[in-house]
Amino acid sequence: MHLSDSSDATVTDASPVPRSRRVTLLVASLAGLCWAGALAMLLWGVVDRRQPYDAPERMVYYMVVVSAALLTFVPVERQFRLTGLTVEGLLGTGFLLYTLAFVPPPVEWLLSPPDAPVYAVMALAVFWFFSSIAMPLLYALGQRIFHQRARRYDRRRARRQAYEIGVFAALTVILAGLRALTPVAVALIALIIGVAELLFLSFVEPEP
Repeated sequence: MHLSDSSDATVTDASPVPRSRRVTLLVASLAGLCWAGALAMLLWGVVDRRQPYDAPERMVYYMVVVSAALLTFVPVERQFRLTGLTVEGLLGTGFLLYTLAFVPPPVEWLLSPPDAPVYAVMALAVFWFFSSIAMPLLYALGQRIFHQRARRYDRRRARRQAYEIGVFAALTVILAGLRALTPVAVALIALIIGVAELLFLSFVEPEP
């Protein structure tokens, strides 16, 4: 009798684990399918700027992009408690994929009036997108690298470093718009951001 009760309790306690894994795998699979669908529609020319705004292809594209962003960033935000990650990820993904699909590519340099807004939107989208992708990765990496508990679980540090990556990506867009995108310029920006982060890590108290 006691053995039966013990085995039942063991089965009951262990059952939520595989179920949660199945849910995680299902969400990850759906997110991957949505990302693949959005990229396929973009690369194969299923959507383009010549279509009317209410074209069925556009509507499907919008739904796939939004679904990909939500299925990606909502679980990660809940897992790591990174407040605002879903909003930033959704904005970055939406702006970036919308611009790539429907906004004419700029042909002049950054300070040309017709093309300046395109560069601005692209830089903002790239900033949001790359910082949102980097934030949970940096937070998880910090748990392995930093030995001090306060720094290991410092969400402010992960957010700052993610924004630095976003700034780096946005500045490459600006350099391209200024026709100054060279390896030396990119390396110089990376060096400046890297030194600034080292100073932050050295002198700024981590969040408890």
